[in-house]
Amino acid sequence: MNKDVLSLDDLSRESGVPSESLTEWTETKLLKPAGFTDGKAPLFAAAGLDRVAHIKRLADLGYGTEEILKIIKKVGLPRDGHGRKHAAHKDRFLTVGNLAERSGVSPRTIKHWEDKGIIEPDMRTEGGFRLYSDSYVFLCQLIRDLQLFGYTLEEIKAVSDDVRTLLAIEADPDSLSQSEVEKRLAAMLEAIRALFDKMKLLEEGVERWQDLLKKKKKDILALQTKNRKRGKAATEASHG
Repeated sequence: MNKDVLSLDDLSRESGVPSESLTEWTETKLLKPAGFTDGKAPLFAAAGLDRVAHIKRLADLGYGTEEILKIIKKVGLPRDGHGRKHAAHKDRFLTVGNLAERSGVSPRTIKHWEDKGIIEPDMRTEGGFRLYSDSYVFLCQLIRDLQLFGYTLEEIKAVSDDVRTLLAIEADPDSLSQSEVEKRLAAMLEAIRALFDKMKLLEEGVERWQDLLKKKKKDILALQTKNRKRGKAATEASHG
């Protein structure tokens, strides 16, 4: 999880630059957000504080925005501690509320899943806001599906842990010994087989219920028609 991300207010507080100036610098491309929340609010990499300080020094010397743009274009961007320019990654991040709305679960449920260690935010701003990538929408829907399959939160956490382990192995196969990788992959395959078995039982159960409900719906409609005819006959008899 990346905690090196700042909201506009965080950046203002950390840099001592008014948020109005930061907004102007962002609109004129002096500052480039690392991403955005789903509500379009900009997010900045904490490492970008150096760039803000660089711009602030020029502004304090009396240079206007257009002049600063020309100076930076001419002399280049400030560099990080590794001598590399920062690349802007235009990712969109979701707040808890955005994620809840798009995945169809409540913010309280997402918080509960976090407390259980099932999901973890991609980022936290210095101000404490939890942020998630778009992929968490699908993940939350999958977690909800597992609950419908009858999985407990502890079992779902085991699945979530397996996914994280798989991603780690894919990213760096040498991070674990060959025997440990084999052991963990075998356990994942067994978990997949178990899930397939449970899904098969669920599919068979759904099919039984669909057949039953279709039949009972027909029976109920037939009884409803018969009862209405009975009522009509009783009404006609009372007027006869």
